[in-house]
Amino acid sequence: MTPLTAITGKRTTVLLAAVLLAALSACGSPEKKSAPQHPTTEAAAPAVKQKTAPAGLPGMPPVLDPKDLYTADRPNQLSPVVKDFPSLVYVPNTQSDTVTVIDPKTYKVVRTIPVGDQPQHVVPSWDLKTLWVNDDKGNSLTPIDPATGKAGKPVDVHDPYNLYFTPNGKYAIVMASLDRQLVFRDPHTMKIAKTVPVSCYGVNHADFSADGRYFIVSCEFSGELLKVDTEKMKVIGQQKLPLDGAMPQDVKISPDGKTFYIADMKANGMWVLNGDKFTTPKLLPTGKGAHGLYISRDSREMYISNREEGTISIFDFPKNKLTKKWVLPHGGSPDMGGVSADGKVLWLSGRYDSEVYAIDTGTGKQIARIPVGDGPHGLAVYPQPGRYSLGHTGIFR
Repeated sequence: MTPLTAITGKRTTVLLAAVLLAALSACGSPEKKSAPQHPTTEAAAPAVKQKTAPAGLPGMPPVLDPKDLYTADRPNQLSPVVKDFPSLVYVPNTQSDTVTVIDPKTYKVVRTIPVGDQPQHVVPSWDLKTLWVNDDKGNSLTPIDPATGKAGKPVDVHDPYNLYFTPNGKYAIVMASLDRQLVFRDPHTMKIAKTVPVSCYGVNHADFSADGRYFIVSCEFSGELLKVDTEKMKVIGQQKLPLDGAMPQDVKISPDGKTFYIADMKANGMWVLNGDKFTTPKLLPTGKGAHGLYISRDSREMYISNREEGTISIFDFPKNKLTKKWVLPHGGSPDMGGVSADGKVLWLSGRYDSEVYAIDTGTGKQIARIPVGDGPHGLAVYPQPGRYSLGHTGIFR
């Protein structure tokens, strides 16, 4: 056989093999025959799924608007659960061991409720049906029925300085400040599910990420921040604030869910933090003794109480800057509180002055200054708009 004949024979063999393979491929089902006609579509499908945002915390109500986490908090947008509750202001007096109840229509005290030792905050439950009074030194939580205003039997809970709820309502989280623990409990019975020791001092306030999968905690006495995995109930990040003597207080997430703000009473401003990256935050000065953070009903502004100078700073979210400062006449010590259901009044406790301030959110002027017990602290305005409560004095989503 000549070289040319050999080459021709090999080519013929390869050609016949190719024809045979094509014939065998054509014997498939109609579904298999049509598949190669759309290779791009089939290949792209898994990639699209991988690029979608991670799912929220299992069981958490879906976010209504990713661009505004506070969409459910519009004026008078009350849940059916709370729509028939009387509108009242509940003021825990840490030195008087009482809760003063104020009628927001008349600005008058309507009752005083005896509670446990050193009540710190009045906290709406996740399901909106109960108000929990944090009797810190009394080692108990006193339930108040917001439908009747009557207190129930206290529940034994050790060191309940503050109280939060996971976004899916599965757990209550007790901020056990002196015990240096985050204690996950049943949200109704308060039975312990898991105790998480922390190495910082003074776990204090918190807020949750947009997807609910983590939350940021302020540690008041050691000047630190924690990042906690909600589902795993585990600290996944910790950092020292870049200021000697820092004392972080209230924590609040921006409407777009991209930024956390942490008030700091010694830094005299807010720390601005990227919660996802948990990198070193930057300080935005607001006023002496920055303490409480509250979102307006239109999600455009945040009210910052400056406790040591008797002022309230206004942060504009769209403009990303401070725009105004309201000054309380004759001074004061504005601390914790909340916004009225219609969004027209900001209520704040006067921590060192045994009084409560009602401030017009349209003008910044003081409407009323109401005497209460000694050491008023975590005041709760109730009811407020929202589908569920994340705790503190009322963080609603």
